[in-house]
Amino acid sequence: MSFLWHKWPAVANLIRLDKQYGTLLLLFPTLWSLILASEGRPSLKHLIIFSIGAFLMRSAGCVMNDMADHTFDAKVDRTKNRPLASDQLSLWEALIVLGILLTASLITVLFLNRFAFFLSFAALFFAIIYPFAKRVTYLPQIVLGIAFSWGIILAWAAERNSLSLTPFLLLLANLCWATGYDTIYTLMDREDDLKIGLKSTAILFGKGTWLAVGVFYGLVVLFLTMVGQQSQMSFLYYSAIGGIGILFYYQSIQIRKSRQRARLFALFRSNIWVGFLVLTGLLLNYHLGSL
Repeated sequence: MSFLWHKWPAVANLIRLDKQYGTLLLLFPTLWSLILASEGRPSLKHLIIFSIGAFLMRSAGCVMNDMADHTFDAKVDRTKNRPLASDQLSLWEALIVLGILLTASLITVLFLNRFAFFLSFAALFFAIIYPFAKRVTYLPQIVLGIAFSWGIILAWAAERNSLSLTPFLLLLANLCWATGYDTIYTLMDREDDLKIGLKSTAILFGKGTWLAVGVFYGLVVLFLTMVGQQSQMSFLYYSAIGGIGILFYYQSIQIRKSRQRARLFALFRSNIWVGFLVLTGLLLNYHLGSL
């Protein structure tokens, strides 16, 4: 295991240590669920567990994705310099990193109640199948959306030791959100994916991708509004939902105007503000909504 020290830059690149927007996109919906389930007062224990868990599972997902796609990544300009595609790391070394991350994740969920612990294995299942979904379906973003939404279910189960309609509405909202922003992300590789035979929503929807993304984003607003009605939210929450609606409209229009890689990546990263706005709306609702 000495390679962890000698090849640390490659290991850090493998888990995207310098690019934590993926961790935030995984963490924000989980925090939404924690705040809703606890009515604005999540425990410090759960905040720490799920923050660490988001980092570990997102890192593990990156490793699994690179292990599955290393031959494809070598043929794509954007990914050809990834550690496995460029032979900076071997598959065995990547497998060791993955084992460490999954072991740490398992230790983390052991601190949750039994219900949440058993539910956590579904997250691992979807994380494993996602890299292979793009070989057989034009909707791999749906699979990613489920993987990125399962923290919602775990957080609710951890706080309440049960499930209800609200976390599933939240899951549907995040599923549509993740499908939308990952479609924007895959637009960057659309031409390369066509050449090597990989599938994605960006290929499925073609010139109508901007409209499809807009529809997915519209469903996000719808489901989050239903969450608000289910949880009797105040106008502060709905103001935040209105704010993300504006951001969604802007993103959809921009991908219709331009598909330059740098522009698409900036639009993808702007979804961090979507997660932050919803989180802010929830916190303001519970702590200032009665004023």
